[in-house]
Amino acid sequence: MKRFWETASAVPTEQGYAVLLDKKPMRLPGGAVLQVHSAALAQALADEWQAAGGQRGGEMSFADTPLTRLAGTAQARIAPDPGPTADAIARYAETDLLCYRADWPPELVHRQAKLWQPWLDWAALTYDAPLRVTTGVIHVHQQPQALSALRYAVHAMPPAILAGLGIAVPALGSLVLGLALAEGALDASAAHALATLDEAFQAEQWGEDAGAAARRRSIAEEVALAARFMKLAKS
Repeated sequence: MKRFWETASAVPTEQGYAVLLDKKPMRLPGGAVLQVHSAALAQALADEWQAAGGQRGGEMSFADTPLTRLAGTAQARIAPDPGPTADAIARYAETDLLCYRADWPPELVHRQAKLWQPWLDWAALTYDAPLRVTTGVIHVHQQPQALSALRYAVHAMPPAILAGLGIAVPALGSLVLGLALAEGALDASAAHALATLDEAFQAEQWGEDAGAAARRRSIAEEVALAARFMKLAKS
């Protein structure tokens, strides 16, 4: 669409912060004013819209405003009833990437144990949620108490963090890595490296595949967006 505004700015409101486009509040498709609870996030949203399209009359796409899309999702889709979103995210604990290890070759086995196990230990200590590990693709049943503890942790997250986790956890294939990202224990690049450890190992052994490399770049972008949004929302 064409840019119709000159200036985007963030302003405080009674409910938090809003973004103004030429002094008019930005609204969601349903008509409600977009509201966030973090001044830093509001400023980042305003910066997106200030840059989008370059100047009045310029062409812009909603792909130019990914933080705004996440904020809108948090407010319009998640906040009215967070339960279903939290449940869907928490279910990733049942098949968490970090719990499924290779049995060959030894170099990969060692690398997974060295780099993945500390984050399962972190989850056990942080949430009292020890997860079981297996080799191969045969499903391992996790202890109900551990799954319940992780579900409780996810349900305790505010809508904005759930919106970020809704992007990060599927991209990473790991609830544990997603929670570590949300808690600030991991940054986006480290979380991405852990989630794509197997692919990176295969590239080392056999050379880079263009399709696999493109997939890793896509995952990296999704994780970086989610991490930035959650960090701003917590500021």
